[in-house]
Amino acid sequence: MNERARAYVGRLRSHRFGSTLLVLLTLTVGILIGTVISNGVKGASVASRPSDGTALQAPNPKQLGNAFSQIAKQMEPAVVTIYTESVPKQVQVPQGRRRRNQNPDDDQQSPFDDFFNHFFGGQPGGQGSAPERALGSGVIVDAKGYIVTNAHVVEDADRIRVKFKDDAERYTATVVGKDSETDLAVLKIEPKGKTLVTAKLGNSDGMQVGDWVLAIGSPFGQEETVTAGIVSAKGRNIVPQKQFQLFIQTDAAINPGNSGGPLVNMDGDVIGINTAIFTEGFSQGYMGVGFAMPSNTVRDVYNQLISGDHRVVRGSIGVAFNAVDNPAVARVYGIKSGVTISSVTKGGPSDAAGLKPGDTITTVNGQPVKTGDELVSEITRVKPGNKVTLGYLDQNGSQKQTSVTVVDRAKLYGENTEENGDQGNDEGEQQESKLGLSVRTLTPELAERMDLQGTKGVVVTDVKPGSFADDINMERGTVILQVNKQPVANEDDFRRLTSKFKSGDDVVFLVHSGRGATAGNVFLGGRLP
Repeated sequence: MNERARAYVGRLRSHRFGSTLLVLLTLTVGILIGTVISNGVKGASVASRPSDGTALQAPNPKQLGNAFSQIAKQMEPAVVTIYTESVPKQVQVPQGRRRRNQNPDDDQQSPFDDFFNHFFGGQPGGQGSAPERALGSGVIVDAKGYIVTNAHVVEDADRIRVKFKDDAERYTATVVGKDSETDLAVLKIEPKGKTLVTAKLGNSDGMQVGDWVLAIGSPFGQEETVTAGIVSAKGRNIVPQKQFQLFIQTDAAINPGNSGGPLVNMDGDVIGINTAIFTEGFSQGYMGVGFAMPSNTVRDVYNQLISGDHRVVRGSIGVAFNAVDNPAVARVYGIKSGVTISSVTKGGPSDAAGLKPGDTITTVNGQPVKTGDELVSEITRVKPGNKVTLGYLDQNGSQKQTSVTVVDRAKLYGENTEENGDQGNDEGEQQESKLGLSVRTLTPELAERMDLQGTKGVVVTDVKPGSFADDINMERGTVILQVNKQPVANEDDFRRLTSKFKSGDDVVFLVHSGRGATAGNVFLGGRLP
């Protein structure tokens, strides 16, 4: 073999060796990769095996403490949502009286449409041509279509419609009657073959502070909302001028839209109609204090509103008294129990029977009365034209008795709603008092201007801030008639009677204040610092 051939054979052997080495390296790498993959798959297979943990199971449905839910299911068909619409008048509505917003879409109710904060202010009024809409609640009490709600829910409404839960149709409602004194109204719809579920009115007198209650209604348009709470207090008078509005206070959540809805006890009985809330700030919403008109009041008003006259008739004997008891009055007049009269309506039944300011009524038909609320309750339930026997103490402490004919309250006071004349500030000598007020004699001319002809007394012309007079809420323009049971005819009388007072003495004034329908006699007093 020549040299050239040997060189070729050498190259060929070298190439074969390199190829063999490459194959061996490839196999080795392949084996290694396969081993890694195999181990990974094997590990993954181990990780996917079921663990020894126990799977969670859904238990069978179980109700615990289902009293609330049962009452809610029972009541919901009897609770309705009330939609009202009115054509706005081209006038400016005063602050605190606006109930409706101007929203042209009937199905998009504003959450603040309902003027549920009826007694605590609201949005200012305005002008516009768009229909105004409001929202409230109500409860069916008669299968013939009678519904109880609040008077302010349907006030000034030109159109009223009622909607049931799970029923898209809205039923036109008419107003059977309204009573502004209790803010209650009765509506009626035609069921159109629909079977109506009714609620039963319970006895609100049986409710105790701390009892559980549910409030049901449509707050912010959310139909059939149920909230729970307790009776927080009873006999709340949140508007002193409204002597027939004594509420049940509750902390069940109540919001705009709940007006007219029921407050329900744990027997499923309606023991109140949700009427008002206490609220502050911008939201005008729930702050934990709500008020419901007691069912016993609702029942009495309802029965009269569905009667022939469709109005509530309340008896009256023509007397007035302080809405809030004043301990100083009781001490000065020697009262242990009863209602001390602050004024007697001229020509009224008590005037004819001989009762006078300062007399204290102690019994009605032999039954003791301890508070003004009890006296009002006894008299208003008497049918006008009937007589009652009153036991009373005169200003000298002598026990007396008289017969008084009860009259229609609306007719008695309907003629005394004209506003007094301008009280003015005529020039005259003023008497400074150490009690913190200045007075001058009520002259016949001034008395006539104030529509107080024949009245004798002194007019308060100034009250010093922070003084005793200021503390007892004495105001300019008030006419002082008596000081500690003694009549005051002029400045000399006032000076003589007040000059003897010293620190710690009880001082009580019988005064005439207010104008128009709000005018009347009241007691102002306290202990002199």
